Parts: sequence; structure tokens; C-alpha cells
Amino acid sequence: MAFTVASLFSGCGGFDLGFSGGFTFLGRTYEMNPFEIVVANDNDPDAVSVYVENLKHFNTSDMPLLADVQSIDARNVPDFDVLTAGFPCQPFSSAGKRKGVNDHRGTLFEEVIRFVRVKRPKAIVLENVRGLLSSRMPNGKPVVREIRDQLESVQSDGGRTTRYRVGSPRLLRASNFGVPQDRYRVLIIAFREDLNISPDLSLLEGFSKPFSREDLKVKAVLNYDSSLPNASDTWDLSPQSRSLVPHIKRSWKDVPYELLPQRMKRIRDNIKRYRSPNFYRRFDFEEINGTITASAQPENCGILHPIENRRYNVREIARFQSFPDDFTFHSVSIPSMYKVIGNAVPPVLAHAIAKYVLAALTEDSGSRRYSQYLFDYIAES
Repeated sequence: MAFTVASLFSGCGGFDLGFSGGFTFLGRTYEMNPFEIVVANDNDPDAVSVYVENLKHFNTSDMPLLADVQSIDARNVPDFDVLTAGFPCQPFSSAGKRKGVNDHRGTLFEEVIRFVRVKRPKAIVLENVRGLLSSRMPNGKPVVREIRDQLESVQSDGGRTTRYRVGSPRLLRASNFGVPQDRYRVLIIAFREDLNISPDLSLLEGFSKPFSREDLKVKAVLNYDSSLPNASDTWDLSPQSRSLVPHIKRSWKDVPYELLPQRMKRIRDNIKRYRSPNFYRRFDFEEINGTITASAQPENCGILHPIENRRYNVREIARFQSFPDDFTFHSVSIPSMYKVIGNAVPPVLAHAIAKYVLAALTEDSGSRRYSQYLFDYIAES
């Protein structure tokens, strides 16, 4: 049985690639899934450009929509079974200013509700940064509680009520699914109540492909053919970074005090007050890399090569994000390549989520306990 998917805030397609399947990463094959992408939308022209460049990777016959989601009439898009939405995370990110719902992007999850109101999909999959768990509405109500309340009872324009069973938000560590990066994301999944499916995300890791800890280490990611696409695309360091990076073995704390910029000297002078920030983090070959961010600034994320005085190149960060080596980024500028990759959902993580949703939707939950079916599914895979 095939299912249709609408992908809001699709970015360059990490989530959609995971749901489509049919790719290889670090020698592991992620099989095709019976999900067809019938709607994909993002308002970032760079992300959409990369998505179009890689259209062959997605199980879709439609071009993604470059548009503000608020301008799209949900009645004019095809019907779909599953709605996925990695709505903008910056208002909730610990790396940002944490404005939460006071930032207009923080209210874009309400666009999801608008599409649900019109299309009544069987399943809803929401993804965001872990800062979502501590974000609150202006009245103090937790944002995740607000999302849950809105999904549990959705009023259509005609007055019809559609109810969903909403699972508890689950904090996922991407490396637990075979992504070679310690990236944390929050997942919320809901199923339409008439399907009689109760989400149990505690079982989710069982849907990942087998992997070893060695597969997650920096050395595994950096073991590749230098002729691969985008392997020669590297964003040059700023003059300040070029002067500091040669001294760094682990972090900025390796830099001689007299060579630090004044701002960093002030932080070093009162490091407890600034909670011991770990600028210019350089990970070792034997470690699992930290989160690759969209800004790709070495001051803010672990994007420095272990022994070379440079940023990871574009192919390397794509590998840390678990994109296959034939997924390319030629259609945008080099800084934009880093941006769209850093913003993406790791396809390997998305593939496990897709397998979980597929197992739920293809089971007659009324015949036996759903959780027991999932355990059987995992054991047989």
C-alpha cells in the first residue's frame, strides 16, 4: 500500500529523502518506502534550488513550491495521507535568541493546523530543535502543550471536528539512529483517532538500520574519495579565524591569551560568568562530531577539520548530515550550501521515522496491541 505525503518547510529535502528511501549512506542501503511526495514547500530559494537539483532522489513527480506557506491555499493542493513539517527552528534554538512564539516564525506551527483542518491527514509528523521543549506561549503555557491541544481537536471550516491521538514529544539523538553527528531533535507524531493508533515513540530506535559505533566516528565520515561531488567546495575562514585556528587542538582555550581578540579576552578573564563557552571546537577522529549548524561558523559549532586548518568541506558536512554521496549542492553559492545542509533533517533519521509511521499505518490496530505489533515488526526486520 502506498501513502501520499505533504512536506511543509521541506528545506533541501532531508526529511523527504528519508521518507522516499532508496539511497545508500556509508555502505548501508536504505530501501525505498511506499511514500509519494505530492506536495513539498519551502520559502528559501536556495533550499528549493537544491531540492530541484536532486529531484531524482525523491519519490515525486511534482516540483517543490517556492512560496511562503501562509500564501498557499490548502484547498488547492492534492490530498495526502501524511503531513510532515520541520517548521522553522530558529525561534526555539538554544543557539539563537530564544524569542519562541514572540518571533513570527515561532507561530508557523499554526500553518500545520490550517492544512490539517482542510485535509484531515491520517498522520502528522512534526520535527524541531530541543529548545521547543522549554519554549512557552505568551501566557506561560508550554508550546508543546499548545501544539498537542490544537492537534487533539481540530475544527474544520465547515464545523467538523477531527481528533488526533498525539504522542508525547520525544527527544531524539541522531547518532542513536546511525547519523554520525550528536544532533538532538524533538519529534511529535499524531494519528487520526479513527485509525485507533496510539503513538509510542519509545520504540522508534528499533526502526533504524544496524550500525556500529565505529560508523559514527569522525574518521568514518572523512574516509571518502576526494573526487566526490562538492568535495572541493570549502568556505574559507575569516581573517580572525585564520589567525586562531592553527593554535587550536580542542578549542579556543588552546590559543595563547595575547593572540585572542578583545571580546574573547574578556570572556577568558571571567570564564565562569560566561559558563565556560567552548568556541572553535575541534573534534578528534575517534569522536562523534557535534551538531552542524546552518551558520557553519567555527566559533559556534564543531565544523573544523580534525587536523587541517579549515572548515569541513561541503561533501564532508553533507556526510555528517547523512546525505548520500550522489546528493549534490551545485546550484547555490558555497555559503548557501552550508546553510541548507545545516538546516536539513538528516535523511537517515528521517528514514527510521518513516518506517515507524509506515508500520503504524499498515497495521490493523484493532486486532491486537499496537506496541506488540511493533516489537514483532522489529524482530522480523
